[in-house]
Amino acid sequence: MFQIIFNELSAAEISALPKKLQLELLAEFQILPEDLDQLDSERFGMIQRKGKKLYRYRAKDYRIYFAKTDEGVRVHRVLHKNTFRDFLFRSKLPLSEDAQLSETREFWKLIEQGEKTRRA
Repeated sequence: MFQIIFNELSAAEISALPKKLQLELLAEFQILPEDLDQLDSERFGMIQRKGKKLYRYRAKDYRIYFAKTDEGVRVHRVLHKNTFRDFLFRSKLPLSEDAQLSETREFWKLIEQGEKTRRA
């Protein structure tokens, strides 16, 4: 069975959104294991650092950051697109969005915060 599991932090982030928007984002976040084998660059991105692989899914004005697990996927963060876009615009780095994020310590801190708040 393929499961989508939200950690405590990502669950809080999506819960803070209006109910209608939550439903729209979740309806759009339709993924299958084979989607992760051949990423559709319109919807997905991949971020790697030190052997750790995260995926980014674009849903409306939000980015859903998640990792593949044996059971399905674990969602680490649900963030508005401007969270990183503003940073990337200010830094003016000549790399793709995902490549820039993979090199950014602040991004990995956000992900680690989510990992530390795993549900029991």
